[in-house]
Amino acid sequence: MLALEYQGFQAQTDNLFRKGDGRAFMDQHSSALKVMVIDDSKTIRRTAETLLKNVGCEVITAIDGFDALAKIADNHPGIIFVDIMMPRLDGYQTCALIKNNSAFKSTPVIMLSSKDGLFDKAKGRIVGSDQFLTKPFSKEELLSAIQAHVPGFAAVLPQ
Repeated sequence: MLALEYQGFQAQTDNLFRKGDGRAFMDQHSSALKVMVIDDSKTIRRTAETLLKNVGCEVITAIDGFDALAKIADNHPGIIFVDIMMPRLDGYQTCALIKNNSAFKSTPVIMLSSKDGLFDKAKGRIVGSDQFLTKPFSKEELLSAIQAHVPGFAAVLPQ
């Protein structure tokens, strides 16, 4: 039953995602890197958003995987941070849907978790994540992840 729901959802997201090419992480009117943060915790979303905006990123937030999928198609983020434990559609499922879509396959996905277990990291790799960060994360960890996966990214440091 769950597999059929997943396949139906995959078909819907394929149609939703066909709007873009997945590599267009910079808007034509802005040179800011678009970063998506998907987390059901308002505190984590706000913290990441503040840290990233302070270095010149454009931040798109989503409260869960379903919310994120629609926003990904419209905004084409250059990198995505996704929490593992979320209601409705967890981080593993969200990552798998993103990575199984040809338009967004090359978009880096960084998994976020309060757990630092080997199993969680391995499962993240299996679904296609590019990196794993343990919460709470620092500004340096966020920026290092972006620099590792987005060629040419340079943080704009406040004066």
